[in-house]
Amino acid sequence: MKTFTLPGTELTVPNVVLGLMRIQEKTDEEVRTLVKTARDAGISFFDHADVYGSALHGCETRFAEAMQLTSSEREQIVLQTKAGIVREGPYFDFSYEHIIESVEGSLAALGTDYIDILLLHRPDALVEPDEVARAFDELSAAGKVRSFGVSNHTPGQIELLRKSVSQPIVANQLQLSVTHAPLVAQGVAANMQGLDQSISRDSGTLDYCRLNDITVQAWSPFQAGFFNGVFLGSPDYPELNATIDRLAAKYDVPAIAIATAWITRHPAQMQVVLGTTNPDRVAGAALGSDVPLTRAEWYEMFRTAGYRVP
Repeated sequence: MKTFTLPGTELTVPNVVLGLMRIQEKTDEEVRTLVKTARDAGISFFDHADVYGSALHGCETRFAEAMQLTSSEREQIVLQTKAGIVREGPYFDFSYEHIIESVEGSLAALGTDYIDILLLHRPDALVEPDEVARAFDELSAAGKVRSFGVSNHTPGQIELLRKSVSQPIVANQLQLSVTHAPLVAQGVAANMQGLDQSISRDSGTLDYCRLNDITVQAWSPFQAGFFNGVFLGSPDYPELNATIDRLAAKYDVPAIAIATAWITRHPAQMQVVLGTTNPDRVAGAALGSDVPLTRAEWYEMFRTAGYRVP
Protein backbone atom coordinates (compact mmCIF):
# COMPACT_ATOMS: atom_id res chain seq x y z
CA MET A 1 0.00 0.00 0.00
CA LYS A 2 1.43 3.34 -1.04
CA THR A 3 1.41 6.06 1.61
CA PHE A 4 2.26 9.75 1.58
CA THR A 5 2.26 12.75 3.89
CA LEU A 6 -1.06 14.50 3.39
CA PRO A 7 -0.16 18.08 2.43
CA GLY A 8 -1.09 20.58 5.11
CA THR A 9 -0.91 17.94 7.85
CA GLU A 10 1.55 15.70 9.61
CA LEU A 11 -0.50 12.62 8.74
CA THR A 12 0.97 9.70 6.84
CA VAL A 13 -1.97 8.31 4.90
CA PRO A 14 -2.63 5.46 2.43
CA ASN A 15 -3.87 6.22 -1.06
CA VAL A 16 -6.88 3.96 -0.51
CA VAL A 17 -9.53 4.86 2.09
CA LEU A 18 -12.40 2.80 3.51
CA GLY A 19 -15.73 4.62 3.45
CA LEU A 20 -18.23 3.46 6.07
CA MET A 21 -21.57 4.87 4.90
CA ARG A 22 -23.15 1.40 4.56
CA ILE A 23 -22.35 -0.27 7.89
CA GLN A 24 -25.50 0.69 9.81
CA GLU A 25 -27.08 -2.77 9.60
CA LYS A 26 -23.84 -4.75 9.96
CA THR A 27 -23.17 -6.80 13.09
CA ASP A 28 -20.21 -6.09 15.34
CA GLU A 29 -18.37 -9.05 13.86
CA GLU A 30 -19.09 -7.92 10.29
CA VAL A 31 -17.79 -4.43 11.03
CA ARG A 32 -14.68 -5.78 12.73
CA THR A 33 -13.98 -8.17 9.85
CA LEU A 34 -14.37 -5.35 7.33
CA VAL A 35 -12.02 -3.06 9.25
CA LYS A 36 -9.49 -5.83 9.91
CA THR A 37 -9.43 -6.70 6.21
CA ALA A 38 -8.77 -3.06 5.42
CA ARG A 39 -6.04 -2.77 8.05
CA ASP A 40 -4.38 -5.99 6.82
CA ALA A 41 -4.34 -4.46 3.33
CA GLY A 42 -2.65 -1.29 4.63
CA ILE A 43 -5.76 0.91 4.90
CA SER A 44 -5.64 2.95 8.09
CA PHE A 45 -7.92 5.80 6.96
CA PHE A 46 -11.67 5.62 7.59
CA ASP A 47 -14.26 7.99 6.15
CA HIS A 48 -17.56 8.88 7.89
CA ALA A 49 -20.24 11.57 7.78
CA ASP A 50 -22.82 12.66 10.33
CA VAL A 51 -25.66 11.81 7.90
CA TYR A 52 -24.51 8.25 7.17
CA GLY A 53 -26.89 5.71 8.66
CA SER A 54 -30.58 5.35 9.46
CA ALA A 55 -30.30 7.99 12.17
CA LEU A 56 -28.01 11.00 12.57
CA HIS A 57 -24.49 9.78 13.38
CA GLY A 58 -25.75 6.23 12.88
CA CYS A 59 -22.73 4.76 11.11
CA GLU A 60 -20.29 6.61 13.36
CA THR A 61 -22.02 5.07 16.37
CA ARG A 62 -22.07 1.61 14.76
CA PHE A 63 -18.32 1.86 14.08
CA ALA A 64 -17.51 2.85 17.65
CA GLU A 65 -19.77 0.21 19.19
CA ALA A 66 -18.24 -2.55 17.07
CA MET A 67 -14.61 -1.51 17.31
CA GLN A 68 -14.32 -0.37 20.96
CA LEU A 69 -10.97 1.24 20.13
CA THR A 70 -8.39 1.71 22.85
CA SER A 71 -6.49 5.00 22.92
CA SER A 72 -3.45 3.37 21.31
CA GLU A 73 -5.62 1.80 18.58
CA ARG A 74 -7.25 5.17 17.93
CA GLU A 75 -3.84 6.77 17.40
CA GLN A 76 -3.00 4.22 14.70
CA ILE A 77 -5.85 5.24 12.40
CA VAL A 78 -7.15 8.38 10.68
CA LEU A 79 -10.80 9.23 11.26
CA GLN A 80 -12.43 11.63 8.84
CA THR A 81 -16.02 12.79 9.03
CA LYS A 82 -18.23 15.37 7.35
CA ALA A 83 -20.79 18.00 8.33
CA GLY A 84 -23.15 20.28 6.47
CA ILE A 85 -26.02 18.20 5.08
CA VAL A 86 -29.37 18.48 6.85
CA ARG A 87 -31.13 15.55 5.26
CA GLU A 88 -34.48 16.16 6.99
CA GLY A 89 -34.74 19.39 4.96
CA PRO A 90 -33.10 18.49 2.76
CA TYR A 91 -30.71 21.40 2.70
CA PHE A 92 -27.17 22.43 3.54
CA ASP A 93 -25.99 24.31 6.61
CA PHE A 94 -22.46 25.66 7.07
CA SER A 95 -23.46 27.95 9.93
CA TYR A 96 -21.23 28.17 12.98
CA GLU A 97 -23.91 26.57 15.14
CA HIS A 98 -24.50 23.62 12.83
CA ILE A 99 -20.80 22.83 12.32
CA ILE A 100 -20.13 22.89 16.07
CA GLU A 101 -23.22 20.80 16.85
CA SER A 102 -22.34 18.26 14.18
CA VAL A 103 -18.75 17.86 15.34
CA GLU A 104 -19.79 17.44 18.97
CA GLY A 105 -22.23 14.76 17.84
CA SER A 106 -19.56 13.00 15.79
CA LEU A 107 -17.07 13.04 18.67
CA ALA A 108 -19.64 11.47 20.98
CA ALA A 109 -20.76 8.92 18.38
CA LEU A 110 -17.22 7.89 17.47
CA GLY A 111 -16.13 7.78 21.12
CA THR A 112 -13.07 9.89 20.44
CA ASP A 113 -11.61 13.15 21.69
CA TYR A 114 -10.59 14.37 18.24
CA ILE A 115 -11.36 14.09 14.55
CA ASP A 116 -8.35 13.98 12.27
CA ILE A 117 -10.07 15.62 9.29
CA LEU A 118 -13.44 17.38 9.04
CA LEU A 119 -14.92 17.94 5.58
CA LEU A 120 -17.70 20.36 4.70
CA HIS A 121 -20.14 18.00 3.00
CA ARG A 122 -21.19 19.49 -0.37
CA PRO A 123 -21.45 23.25 -0.92
CA ASP A 124 -23.88 25.44 1.00
CA ALA A 125 -25.17 28.21 -1.29
CA LEU A 126 -25.86 30.33 1.80
CA VAL A 127 -22.40 29.91 3.29
CA GLU A 128 -20.95 32.75 5.34
CA PRO A 129 -17.16 32.18 5.26
CA ASP A 130 -16.66 34.12 8.50
CA GLU A 131 -18.97 31.70 10.32
CA VAL A 132 -17.06 28.72 8.94
CA ALA A 133 -13.80 30.34 10.02
CA ARG A 134 -15.16 30.95 13.51
CA ALA A 135 -16.19 27.30 13.84
CA PHE A 136 -12.88 26.01 12.46
CA ASP A 137 -10.87 28.27 14.78
CA GLU A 138 -12.82 27.12 17.83
CA LEU A 139 -12.59 23.42 16.93
CA SER A 140 -8.90 23.68 16.12
CA ALA A 141 -8.02 25.59 19.29
CA ALA A 142 -9.88 23.04 21.41
CA GLY A 143 -8.03 20.17 19.72
CA LYS A 144 -11.31 18.64 18.58
CA VAL A 145 -10.48 18.79 14.86
CA ARG A 146 -6.93 18.66 13.58
CA SER A 147 -7.40 19.37 9.86
CA PHE A 148 -10.14 20.62 7.57
CA GLY A 149 -11.32 20.05 4.03
CA VAL A 150 -14.33 20.10 1.74
CA SER A 151 -16.40 17.81 -0.43
CA ASN A 152 -17.63 18.44 -3.99
CA HIS A 153 -16.39 22.05 -4.02
CA THR A 154 -15.33 24.11 -7.02
CA PRO A 155 -12.20 26.29 -7.04
CA GLY A 156 -14.31 29.41 -6.58
CA GLN A 157 -16.13 27.95 -3.60
CA ILE A 158 -12.85 26.97 -1.98
CA GLU A 159 -11.38 30.41 -2.63
CA LEU A 160 -14.40 32.00 -0.99
CA LEU A 161 -13.79 29.91 2.14
CA ARG A 162 -10.08 30.68 2.10
CA LYS A 163 -10.87 34.39 2.23
CA SER A 164 -11.79 33.87 5.89
CA VAL A 165 -10.53 30.44 6.95
CA SER A 166 -6.96 30.44 8.28
CA GLN A 167 -6.41 26.68 8.33
CA PRO A 168 -5.30 24.96 5.11
CA ILE A 169 -7.98 23.16 3.11
CA VAL A 170 -6.31 19.76 2.88
CA ALA A 171 -8.81 17.65 0.91
CA ASN A 172 -11.63 17.87 -1.60
CA GLN A 173 -13.75 14.72 -1.89
CA LEU A 174 -15.08 14.43 -5.45
CA GLN A 175 -16.82 11.77 -7.52
CA LEU A 176 -14.35 10.14 -9.91
CA SER A 177 -14.09 6.85 -11.77
CA VAL A 178 -12.80 5.92 -15.21
CA THR A 179 -16.37 6.19 -16.53
CA HIS A 180 -17.25 9.34 -14.55
CA ALA A 181 -14.25 11.54 -15.21
CA PRO A 182 -15.22 15.15 -15.97
CA LEU A 183 -12.33 16.13 -13.69
CA VAL A 184 -9.89 14.97 -16.37
CA ALA A 185 -11.94 14.54 -19.56
CA GLN A 186 -12.43 18.19 -20.47
CA GLY A 187 -8.74 18.95 -20.14
CA VAL A 188 -7.83 16.13 -22.51
CA ALA A 189 -10.22 17.46 -25.16
CA ALA A 190 -9.83 21.18 -24.54
CA ASN A 191 -10.53 23.49 -27.47
CA MET A 192 -11.97 20.78 -29.72
CA GLN A 193 -14.87 22.29 -31.63
CA GLY A 194 -18.15 20.38 -31.66
CA LEU A 195 -17.04 17.74 -29.14
CA ASP A 196 -19.25 17.41 -26.06
CA GLN A 197 -16.30 16.31 -23.97
CA SER A 198 -14.59 19.65 -24.56
CA ILE A 199 -17.37 21.53 -22.75
CA SER A 200 -16.13 22.51 -19.31
CA ARG A 201 -18.16 20.92 -16.53
CA ASP A 202 -15.71 21.11 -13.66
CA SER A 203 -14.09 24.57 -13.59
CA GLY A 204 -10.53 23.23 -13.54
CA THR A 205 -11.00 21.63 -10.13
CA LEU A 206 -8.29 18.99 -10.46
CA ASP A 207 -5.60 21.42 -11.59
CA TYR A 208 -6.66 23.88 -8.89
CA CYS A 209 -6.33 21.21 -6.21
CA ARG A 210 -2.89 20.22 -7.48
CA LEU A 211 -1.72 23.83 -7.53
CA ASN A 212 -2.93 24.38 -3.97
CA ASP A 213 -1.81 21.08 -2.37
CA ILE A 214 -5.39 19.93 -1.81
CA THR A 215 -5.69 16.14 -1.96
CA VAL A 216 -8.50 14.85 -4.13
CA GLN A 217 -10.41 11.97 -2.55
CA ALA A 218 -12.25 10.01 -5.25
CA TRP A 219 -15.65 8.70 -4.16
CA SER A 220 -17.72 6.13 -6.09
CA PRO A 221 -14.55 4.92 -7.86
CA PHE A 222 -16.37 1.96 -9.46
CA GLN A 223 -19.69 3.63 -10.28
CA ALA A 224 -20.58 4.05 -13.94
CA GLY A 225 -22.27 7.37 -13.20
CA PHE A 226 -24.23 8.83 -10.31
CA PHE A 227 -25.32 5.80 -8.28
CA ASN A 228 -26.53 3.88 -11.34
CA GLY A 229 -24.47 0.73 -10.98
CA VAL A 230 -20.84 -0.26 -11.30
CA PHE A 231 -19.04 -0.48 -14.62
CA LEU A 232 -17.05 -3.59 -13.65
CA GLY A 233 -18.64 -6.53 -15.47
CA SER A 234 -21.39 -4.32 -16.90
CA PRO A 235 -22.60 -5.20 -20.42
CA ASP A 236 -22.75 -1.44 -21.06
CA TYR A 237 -18.93 -1.29 -21.06
CA PRO A 238 -17.71 -4.36 -22.98
CA GLU A 239 -14.58 -2.77 -24.42
CA LEU A 240 -13.54 -1.23 -21.11
CA ASN A 241 -14.05 -4.50 -19.25
CA ALA A 242 -12.06 -6.39 -21.84
CA THR A 243 -9.21 -3.93 -21.30
CA ILE A 244 -9.50 -4.20 -17.52
CA ASP A 245 -9.56 -8.01 -17.63
CA ARG A 246 -6.45 -8.11 -19.81
CA LEU A 247 -4.59 -5.74 -17.48
CA ALA A 248 -5.77 -7.69 -14.43
CA ALA A 249 -4.25 -10.82 -15.93
CA LYS A 250 -1.03 -8.98 -16.77
CA TYR A 251 -0.58 -7.63 -13.24
CA ASP A 252 -2.04 -10.71 -11.53
CA VAL A 253 -4.68 -8.77 -9.60
CA PRO A 254 -8.50 -8.75 -9.64
CA ALA A 255 -10.32 -6.40 -11.99
CA ILE A 256 -11.32 -4.10 -9.13
CA ALA A 257 -7.62 -3.42 -8.48
CA ILE A 258 -7.19 -2.12 -12.03
CA ALA A 259 -10.14 0.22 -11.54
CA THR A 260 -8.42 1.50 -8.39
CA ALA A 261 -5.08 1.80 -10.16
CA TRP A 262 -6.55 4.05 -12.85
CA ILE A 263 -7.06 6.66 -10.11
CA THR A 264 -3.94 6.05 -8.02
CA ARG A 265 -1.76 6.18 -11.16
CA HIS A 266 -2.63 9.84 -11.67
CA PRO A 267 0.20 12.18 -10.57
CA ALA A 268 -2.21 14.26 -8.47
CA GLN A 269 -1.64 11.64 -5.74
CA MET A 270 -5.33 11.10 -5.09
CA GLN A 271 -6.97 8.87 -2.53
CA VAL A 272 -9.57 6.29 -3.57
CA VAL A 273 -12.56 6.09 -1.20
CA LEU A 274 -14.04 2.58 -1.22
CA GLY A 275 -17.74 2.27 -0.46
CA THR A 276 -18.08 -1.50 -0.41
CA THR A 277 -18.78 -3.55 2.71
CA ASN A 278 -17.54 -6.76 1.08
CA PRO A 279 -14.17 -7.67 2.64
CA ASP A 280 -13.01 -9.51 -0.49
CA ARG A 281 -13.65 -6.45 -2.63
CA VAL A 282 -11.85 -4.24 -0.13
CA ALA A 283 -8.80 -6.52 -0.23
CA GLY A 284 -8.93 -6.72 -4.02
CA ALA A 285 -9.34 -2.99 -4.54
CA ALA A 286 -6.45 -2.25 -2.17
CA LEU A 287 -4.10 -4.18 -4.45
CA GLY A 288 -4.52 -1.43 -7.04
CA SER A 289 -2.56 0.96 -4.84
CA ASP A 290 0.72 -0.46 -6.14
CA VAL A 291 -0.20 -1.34 -9.76
CA PRO A 292 2.11 0.70 -12.03
CA LEU A 293 -0.13 1.29 -15.05
CA THR A 294 1.78 2.69 -17.99
CA ARG A 295 0.67 5.87 -19.71
CA ALA A 296 -0.54 3.81 -22.66
CA GLU A 297 -2.59 1.54 -20.38
CA TRP A 298 -4.07 4.48 -18.47
CA TYR A 299 -5.16 6.18 -21.70
CA GLU A 300 -6.47 2.91 -23.14
CA MET A 301 -8.80 2.55 -20.14
CA PHE A 302 -9.87 6.17 -20.53
CA ARG A 303 -10.56 5.71 -24.24
CA THR A 304 -12.44 2.42 -23.88
CA ALA A 305 -14.56 4.01 -21.14
CA GLY A 306 -15.98 6.20 -23.90
CA TYR A 307 -13.80 9.30 -23.77
CA ARG A 308 -12.09 10.88 -26.75
CA VAL A 309 -8.30 10.86 -26.82
CA PRO A 310 -7.49 13.30 -29.67
